[in-house]
Amino acid sequence: MNKRVVITGMGAITPIGNNVQEFWKGIKQGKCGIDKITLFDVTNHKAKLAAELKGYNPEEYFDVKQARRMDRFCQLAMVASREAFKDSGINKENTDMTRVATIIASGMGGLSTIEEQNKNLVLKGPDRLSPMYIPMGITNIAAGNVAIDLGLKGESFCIVTACASGTHAIGEGMRLIRHGYQDVVLAGGAEAAITPTGIAGFANLKALSQSTDPKRASIPFDKERNGFIMGEGAGVLVLEELEHALKRGAKIYAEVVGYGASSDAYHMTSPSPDGEGGARAMVNAIKDASLEPEQIDYINAHGTSTPLNDKTETMAIKLALGNHSKKVMVSSTKGNTAHMLGAAGAVEAIVCANALQEGYVPPTIGYKVKDEECDLDIVPNEGRNVNIKYAMSNSLGFGGHNSSVILKKWE
Repeated sequence: MNKRVVITGMGAITPIGNNVQEFWKGIKQGKCGIDKITLFDVTNHKAKLAAELKGYNPEEYFDVKQARRMDRFCQLAMVASREAFKDSGINKENTDMTRVATIIASGMGGLSTIEEQNKNLVLKGPDRLSPMYIPMGITNIAAGNVAIDLGLKGESFCIVTACASGTHAIGEGMRLIRHGYQDVVLAGGAEAAITPTGIAGFANLKALSQSTDPKRASIPFDKERNGFIMGEGAGVLVLEELEHALKRGAKIYAEVVGYGASSDAYHMTSPSPDGEGGARAMVNAIKDASLEPEQIDYINAHGTSTPLNDKTETMAIKLALGNHSKKVMVSSTKGNTAHMLGAAGAVEAIVCANALQEGYVPPTIGYKVKDEECDLDIVPNEGRNVNIKYAMSNSLGFGGHNSSVILKKWE
């Protein structure tokens, strides 16, 4: 018999709030975290905007030596993980730490470290590379450092599926608990790719918006959308076996009831044009949760604001939900946070958990021009106070990686 999985802790650091409470407040206020890039000189760059963290100072969280030995993406993973772990109330007295797993995903890993050290190689020679280059740059190091920091001795690994990474981490974490391999999993994602090569690479791929107006840059499902805006941050959830959580009197935010994943097997960067791959991930999640499509109340869409994604995701939702697609509420919160790549799915799962708990469906902000090809109920500009029972979160990544998770309101 499958074990039930609940969320007992959450942590986040985002462009609209440096903890879960601030982040959710920003969502409800319709706050947009997009502005001019300040982390480096963008004079010669096509894309000038991003959603950077506001007021983040590593020295408020780490000593100087510790901060210098971690890439920015790893720092953010640690900040969100510490918040989630503290929030959960788990400790050595109430939990066997050998049965607590760590799955911290990332799409790009230590990009700023790789850039910096490559400059040293070219300009100063191989002997001038930092001995910390490899342990700072590798993508799995966030999971490793979080496990070390919190003393988590269960399974520890990293999932890299581009923009689907964070959702895959939650889904695979759920499976570890459901099938009895672990009691608790810290699952989430972290990203810090607002760097010269990160911005130039996505811009030259023609994936980034070159808009100079922060309010009209990340505009999911709007007919005038022209690319995504890069965001940075991290989101981490504590997943826990239900009986374990009840036994220690934990507070419960929501239940994770379904997970589905699929591959487009179509193209390196473009989604399958009929939305079939994304639809299969959603259908798989609905079946995994033993639900009917009509029971899904809200979908937090991948909704990146690229012409292809929003069109094909609309098609995918229609394929997966059939006639119910006309009724289901669908919004993208990337107008608030921009696209946090491998962290997006984890942060958006936190949105879903809060939406279920508070009975509030967040809007798709910045929406002005209707697109006939994106004709779902996208909750434009104004959130809705409505009681919902099931929320689905979608993530679709380069390489054709699709993942969906379904959360249920805890009652």
